[in-house]
Amino acid sequence: MAKKIPAPTPSKTAPKVAKPAAKPALQVGAREMPPNPPTAPSKELHVFANPSAGRDYVIQFQIPEFTCHCPLTGQPDFAHFTIDMIADARCVELKSLKLYFWSYRDVGAFHEAVTNTIVDDIVAATRPRFVRIVARWNVRGGITTNVVAEYRKPGWTAADPVVLPLDSDRTVRP
Repeated sequence: MAKKIPAPTPSKTAPKVAKPAAKPALQVGAREMPPNPPTAPSKELHVFANPSAGRDYVIQFQIPEFTCHCPLTGQPDFAHFTIDMIADARCVELKSLKLYFWSYRDVGAFHEAVTNTIVDDIVAATRPRFVRIVARWNVRGGITTNVVAEYRKPGWTAADPVVLPLDSDRTVRP
């Protein structure tokens, strides 16, 4: 039969050995926030006054790395969004637009619902004269989906497009 050896008792004069510091947990709130915290996804769209509100001009946003999840399979869906907007009194601020699109990363939604919700949210935040969103969804099961949704302010009509003739004599030469 093995004899039990009692664990040594630390002497009051023995030096204390420091335990190695534990690695911080990778959890939200597990550490103090830095003085300038990193950005986080947000559904809030910030706006600023249109600097040329008296003119119809197109603001185009390209969002090539949109991600959400299929609500049925949970698989990631990827899309390239193009937003063409003619602002009225307010324009959308770019960083808030980036964080807004980031907020969809873990959302399960159908392509059509996502595209139309984004139009609705941009309209609610900016009240533009016109906005059109073209969402080009990556192939899933051999099918590519494109969803186009738009809003036109009641009473607003687009100016006639300017058609310029082709001028083959004006070529750039070194």
